[in-house]
Order: sequence, then C-alpha cells, then structure tokens
Amino acid sequence: MVRKAVIPAAGLGTRFLPATKAMPKEMLPVVDKPAIQYVVEEAVRSGISDVLMITGRNKRPLEDHFDRVPFLESTLEQKGDHGKLSAVRETSSMADIHYLRQGDPKGLGHAVLRARYHVGDEPFAVLLGDDLIDGRDSLLEEMIAVQAATGGSVVALMEVEPEQISAYGCADITPAGTPGCFRINSLVEKPAAGGAPSNLAVIGRYVLHPRVFDVLETTAPGRGGEIQLTDALQTLAASEGEGSGVYGVVFRGRRYDTGDKFSYIKAVVTLAGETGEFAPQLRRWLQEQYGAVETDPSLAGAAV
Repeated sequence: MVRKAVIPAAGLGTRFLPATKAMPKEMLPVVDKPAIQYVVEEAVRSGISDVLMITGRNKRPLEDHFDRVPFLESTLEQKGDHGKLSAVRETSSMADIHYLRQGDPKGLGHAVLRARYHVGDEPFAVLLGDDLIDGRDSLLEEMIAVQAATGGSVVALMEVEPEQISAYGCADITPAGTPGCFRINSLVEKPAAGGAPSNLAVIGRYVLHPRVFDVLETTAPGRGGEIQLTDALQTLAASEGEGSGVYGVVFRGRRYDTGDKFSYIKAVVTLAGETGEFAPQLRRWLQEQYGAVETDPSLAGAAV
C-alpha cells in the first residue's frame, strides 16, 4: 500500500502576479475550495493518510488552511451553520499533513529528494498542484495498483494534440500487456512537435519506488539548471534490479489545468458548471451570454 504523498508547493506562482504577491498560488480558489485542497482530497481518496508538502517562503497560508480554527468553528456552531462548520473541520482532519521547506529552488527533482527522510523506504505518490484530477476518476488508485504489480515507478500519461506536445514531457513507450499501461523506454522533455516519439504527455501524477532517491542524489542539474525528476526516471527506466523500470498509465478522464491564467479560468467554469451547487444556473447563464457567439471558439466551448 502507498501510504504517503509528496506535494511540491514551493513555486512562486509568477504567472498569476499580482494575485500571488502575498498569497500562494496553491491557495487560489477553484469555485469554493483552494486548488491545493482538491489535490489533498485526491490523495486521501486513494487511501493515502500522510501528506508532505514541500514549501518555500510565504507559504504559511497552506499550513493555516489545513489547521484548526477554534474561534471560527465556535462562531459557526453558535450560528447553527453546520454545513460550513463541517466543511471547515474536514480540512483539518482529512490526513496527517506535514511541511518541509525546499530551501534552494533547484527544481522538481530536488523537491522530491527533500522528502527522502520523511518517506523512508517505501513507494510514495507525488502530486503536482497544477493538475487537478476530477474526483469522479480514479487515476491515482490505478497507478498505485500498477506500481504494486510491477515493483517499479509509474507516471501518468495523457494524449494531447501533436502540436501541443512541445509544452510537455513526452514518453517513448512499449505496450506492457495491460490495456492503457505501457513500459517507458525514455522520456523527452518538451520535444519539437515533429520529433516527438508519441503524443503521450507526462502529467503531474507519479507513484515512485524509493530507489528514485538514490538516483536523484547523483543526478546532475539538467534543463534550466535544475535537478529534473524526468532525468532520474530516465535512469530508472534503463536500470535493472529492485525498483527498476518505469511504467505509464494513460489517463482519459477529466483533468483541469490550473497552470496558467486561461486554463485556470476554464477549470473554475468547468467545475462550477459540472459539479457546483449552482451548476444549472451557471450553464443557463453561459448559454444566454455566449450561446449565440460563434466567432470565438473558447466562448462557444464554455457554453456547451
């Protein structure tokens, strides 16, 4: 069983300035919850009970959000607002959440390596906060099952349009004998569209064998002068012995990208229009506002 998850959350969120000048990007609201809460909830649904957030400066609001607030709880209880009281209490009891500062911003691989002594010698999940996976889908559970069956490490893959692959890490794959599961031969970081080995992009979910820590210890800085998790996975993919091999699970469910402004807005509208308490009203309003606009594909798509 995978019991622990690592959530790297030390980034500055410069794409969302000035909103993130004093507030972590992970705390940007997606409908009525901060983005980071969706990620923690996903981990908990998969059976994970221990979460380590790798943070940096100005990330104290993350700790505050998942902490108890007795005065607020008492106020809500006195008002009889039991719905909000339950929601507030849930955030402080969903998992054991720990915090560790990354220190030097040396990349995703370095952030994962910082978790070594907390994780110990057991498989663990890594969840990136920019990718929100819909609660109706079970990607992480499937990845955990593949890790248990193979004994290696597992990455999440998603089909993208060939012209979009240059924005992602890309996987060169071989079928592994199970539908939707592949053996990773190599990973290419942001390849040119014409030279990509596939249209399968790596998205922000990993289930890793602890051997990855030994590899990260000796991984030299790569793209951007940072220690890249992709480089460590390349080494594991070509290695032999315990913890070797990297596998990919192709995800065809609902994923919401909050990594840039437009994608974030689409995530908010989509989630509010599909699962929110006012979903029917929002869909009607969008249809009234933009249903007749056919010259802007993004608006037409939002109205569907």
